Amino acid sequence: MSRVLIIEDEAALATALGMLVERMGHVAIKAPSAALGLAAFADEAPDLILLDIGLPDESGIEVLARIRSESPELPVLVITAHGSLQNAVEAKKRGATDYLVKPLDLAELESSIRALLESEVADAPGELPEVPDHAPVLIGSAPAMQPAFAAIAHACVSDAPVLITGPTGIGKSLTAQVIHRHSARHTGPFVTLSCASLPEALLEAELFGHERGAFTGAQATRTGHFERAAGGTLFLDEIAEIPPALQVKLLRAVEDKTFVRVGGREDRRVDLRIIAASNQDLDKAVREKRFREDLLFRLRVLEVPLPPLAERASDLPALSAYILANLHPERRLSISAEAMAALTRYPWPGNVRELRNVLEHAAAVCTGSVMLEIHLPEALRGDLSNRNELPTTGAAAKEVALDHALRAWLDQKLGDAPDYNTLQGELEGKLLRALLPRFEDKPTLLARELHMNRATLRRKLKDLDGD
Repeated sequence: MSRVLIIEDEAALATALGMLVERMGHVAIKAPSAALGLAAFADEAPDLILLDIGLPDESGIEVLARIRSESPELPVLVITAHGSLQNAVEAKKRGATDYLVKPLDLAELESSIRALLESEVADAPGELPEVPDHAPVLIGSAPAMQPAFAAIAHACVSDAPVLITGPTGIGKSLTAQVIHRHSARHTGPFVTLSCASLPEALLEAELFGHERGAFTGAQATRTGHFERAAGGTLFLDEIAEIPPALQVKLLRAVEDKTFVRVGGREDRRVDLRIIAASNQDLDKAVREKRFREDLLFRLRVLEVPLPPLAERASDLPALSAYILANLHPERRLSISAEAMAALTRYPWPGNVRELRNVLEHAAAVCTGSVMLEIHLPEALRGDLSNRNELPTTGAAAKEVALDHALRAWLDQKLGDAPDYNTLQGELEGKLLRALLPRFEDKPTLLARELHMNRATLRRKLKDLDGD
């Protein structure tokens, strides 16, 4: 049972928040002002604080700063009726763990409270490679990665061409760097060219270089990537995007290590290793006459197939820890068990690149040392109103359903700017219409069973009949 301090001056809202907290099985401590809230913070040792910004004696932002100075790790959920950019930024700068705007969504609030109170740090992934030297490292030990590791090991002790295959964002460039770093050519250059980033004419010049005057704008001789990679490794990313005409010239360069600069006549030889990568099915591209079969044979002497991240979920803790250590080595961030569960549930269409982006987002919005599920992008958290943790059966589920229906009804009605009496009258009419059939459509029976004044009930029913 946790202790939740509610610093809120609006009595009705404070009461509602207290009821929600107690319904969840926790102790609610209410304070209607900043002074009383800070006193309760000192005396009650709460596990969570729900803090309103608009307090009568002092801004909740200032209260937050004082709480943070004494308890950097205590979760504080800031609530405001004025969801301005300034408030949000200032709240996060002062250390708010989460930030919600009135009117509050019941399911979202309950989910946030649960996450802040019940989160546990995910199990440590074990010893990770050292980060400081920024050497390329492949993290993971999932069964799906074992064939890739074996293929990489073969590639590291060979000088043959390598083809790395796998979906976008899986780490093909990193894999190529690892192979180069552990090969006999590790002292030579590692040169990368994305074959999809340039039109055909410029791509040829980038690959093989050009002589002065070879085309408009070629005011000087320029060496290409083949020559710049001499003694080392040339990594050709997105190799399937090379146009068919250029594939013929590339085949000769891969086979003989011989090429001619654009606009030149002299054969040039270069000693280098070729590593190519593709996220496409190159066998299919060969069948469709988009890629030369003989070029594919030459590039795929050794193949490293990288599985999608969805097939190696067991690597997520280690991958996440390593990425966070590189992103923010000074913060020593850890991930809650709930957040790790959300990462594991997600299908990761963008693979490791998407994982890095997600963790960078979470680190940016997390003010403490533990990243919670509420810090993850909404796409990973899903619809909070349909979370598995929320009640799906029984009275609690019906209450949640009623809350959602009431909010939807209010959203529709508030657009017409009604007064409170109008809303109350219409809602009471719906209630009476729903009640009467349950008491045989007899007002006297309804009034007796629900302890209503019969004259008042008849008047209300008469008003409904006149609508």
